[in-house]
Amino acid sequence: MKFSVNWLREWVEADLEPAALAERLTMGGLEVDAVSPAGAALDGVVVARITGTEPHPDADKLQVCEVDCGAEEPVTIVCGAANARPGLTAPLATVGAVLPSGMKIKPAKLRGVASQGMLCSASELALADDAAGLMELPADSIPGQPLSKLLQLDDTCIEIDLTPNRGDCLSIAGIAQDVAALAGGTFKPMTVEPVEPTLEDQREIELTHPDECPRYLGRMVCGIDNRAESPLWMVEKLRRCGLRSIHPVVDVTNYVMLELGQPMHAFDASAIAGPVSVRRAKAGESLQLLDGTDVELTEKLLVITDKDQPVALAGLMGGMGSAVTPDTTDVFFEAAWFDPASIIGRARDLGVHSDAAHRFERGVDPTGQRQAMERATALLLEIAGGACGPVVEAVREAEIPSRPPVTLRRSRLDRLVGLSVDDAQVSRTFSDLGMAVAEVEGGWEVTPPGRRFDIELEVDLIEEVARVYGYDRLHESVPGGDLPPVSIPEAQVPMARIAQVMNEAGVSEVVTYSFRSPEELLPMGVDQPLMLANPLSREMSAMRTSLIPGLLKALEHNQKRQQSRVALFETGRCFLPQADGSVEERDRVAVVAAGRRHPEQWLRSEETLDFFDVKGWLEGLVALSGASADFSFEAGNRAWLHPGQQAEIHRDAEPVGWVGTLHPNWQKKADCRGPVVAFEVDLAAIVGGRVPKAQPVSRYPSIRRDLNVVVNKSVNWRSIQQIVEETVGNLLTSLVVFDEYTGKGIDASQRSLSFGLVMQDQGTTLTDETVDGVMSTVITRLHDQLGAELRG
Repeated sequence: MKFSVNWLREWVEADLEPAALAERLTMGGLEVDAVSPAGAALDGVVVARITGTEPHPDADKLQVCEVDCGAEEPVTIVCGAANARPGLTAPLATVGAVLPSGMKIKPAKLRGVASQGMLCSASELALADDAAGLMELPADSIPGQPLSKLLQLDDTCIEIDLTPNRGDCLSIAGIAQDVAALAGGTFKPMTVEPVEPTLEDQREIELTHPDECPRYLGRMVCGIDNRAESPLWMVEKLRRCGLRSIHPVVDVTNYVMLELGQPMHAFDASAIAGPVSVRRAKAGESLQLLDGTDVELTEKLLVITDKDQPVALAGLMGGMGSAVTPDTTDVFFEAAWFDPASIIGRARDLGVHSDAAHRFERGVDPTGQRQAMERATALLLEIAGGACGPVVEAVREAEIPSRPPVTLRRSRLDRLVGLSVDDAQVSRTFSDLGMAVAEVEGGWEVTPPGRRFDIELEVDLIEEVARVYGYDRLHESVPGGDLPPVSIPEAQVPMARIAQVMNEAGVSEVVTYSFRSPEELLPMGVDQPLMLANPLSREMSAMRTSLIPGLLKALEHNQKRQQSRVALFETGRCFLPQADGSVEERDRVAVVAAGRRHPEQWLRSEETLDFFDVKGWLEGLVALSGASADFSFEAGNRAWLHPGQQAEIHRDAEPVGWVGTLHPNWQKKADCRGPVVAFEVDLAAIVGGRVPKAQPVSRYPSIRRDLNVVVNKSVNWRSIQQIVEETVGNLLTSLVVFDEYTGKGIDASQRSLSFGLVMQDQGTTLTDETVDGVMSTVITRLHDQLGAELRG
């Protein structure tokens, strides 16, 4: 919410400079994002009126203008603006003036004609983005008056970043109420007198869904001149709040929304027929919105209709077919209260945004519609003339929320705030915030106003007292009490140890959102993830079933910033839908990596990270469990991984994860440079370790025997390893592969593997006879089970 400090001061008397006001707002929970001047100083820029024009003798697109700038004699200005014409009042930068861009105005000759200054657009004065023509000032402006004085540019604009629960501060009135309490000022509420109707014109209003729209006010205003100029004070207030002037009807509705916080809409009365109805949309209906978006309506959308068709999306945006134009003479004003639950998420689902939806989603005062209607009517009649009919109100009082009183206990206030705030100050805080307060035994009974949807519990009142008293004034204290020690099983691997192992391998930790788009999860084989009821956006509407999509986004982000080596890991929770409709939450650790194996240096060649690098990192994590022998890697066939470059990870024959190179198709969709290697493993399989046990060092010598066997290429090393370990048993202390051979003398479908067995007994010296017997059994089992043959 962006607002003008001068406009705020019309609503509250508070002796604070803009910088101090911004600091007080931030400390009071209304975080200030920006503080900026309403305009540059603009010294030397004055009001001027063009008294005559003639074509430039040597340029078709230039005019030679005679300009009255309040001096004794008119000055000559050469101008190329299309709207330069006799009688136009516009800003003139006189000789010596310096524009916000840094341009210094000097006497000049343009195509041989002397020019004594420069007529300016709003863009050139940094007052707006519009550079289409000269900035047009009110016709009654006095030539020679400094422009900064005419526009009252001695003002400051403050932009605050509001949390969703503070929709009451999306208006000047709401901010002023808070400032009155925060700064000890005096709130000056506006008295809006009803406008007496002079016409009988009115529209019948029907509420078919009073639970979603229990109050709707409408009023006809006829015979207006919508080509009239909005007054400069209104145009400037709108500009300083980030809105541009359109025409009187739009300016008035925007002004009232900013001033009172009540969104309004105006229909061209000639474009709507019959009664106005608030109902749910019907299947097959459509509507073109004011921003040009064509919307196919669904039954969950609330719409405003005439007797034939929808004319607006309730609380979101009007329709193009009933839009007010400069030629409109009769308008139908709307001021309504919509239940936030019927508005929340609708604009996001449709891909549209409006200031009205932003306010209705957070909740507006359900009692403020008539005040807004009367205020808008009076302003429009003052600016554009015309006459108005009576206010027609359709209301279902039972459906309008009321604000029940909330009790605040003195004991609870003192306990949570940590000090005793004076009784009178507590009462004054609530009064200054517009709440009704009564002292009761042991505390206060407080009734919040209709606009304060965030006040429901005792702790909400305590927060109001604390923020108005000043968070910076609260005493610092250390929490007391006894904290029972947390028992951590000795066998459990700490998360910090997992992070340490990954960091030592050159892998950086990241944290990504748990919310993903459903499309990101599809490659992982999940077409029905857990969907959020009220997502921030379509891209964040599903709970993740894997850490990999988020990591790939982080990988892409880094690669697009010229990072030649990216290795990232994350630990987090995934949400896995089950067949019975439940959701299993599972903690996992995942890695993605791509790029150079080592940082660039002259001693190493440019090698790329591959499957075996990442598998090695994974084995480092597995080793933390102290149960590496319980893990096995089996060939996998996941569709999103590269065939032949993937493996399933098992612990005690139970699947716990996977490792592999991403399939090129998925890598391309993820917009990552590859190859990209990744793994994802259940954390429980790693953190569930074993307590190390000391083993005596054997006093007896070990014996090593090497074997060279020929096996089919389809036989993996893990199969050989299992047979050897099962056969040799406790005698085996080490098993290592030291050679692989394919080529001459070996069938093309086979390979030769050479490996060494180191055996040792704890209780005696192994004899050759014992070792020979073990080796003979190993050779026999390898032959019988895997078809292995000794290589001569």
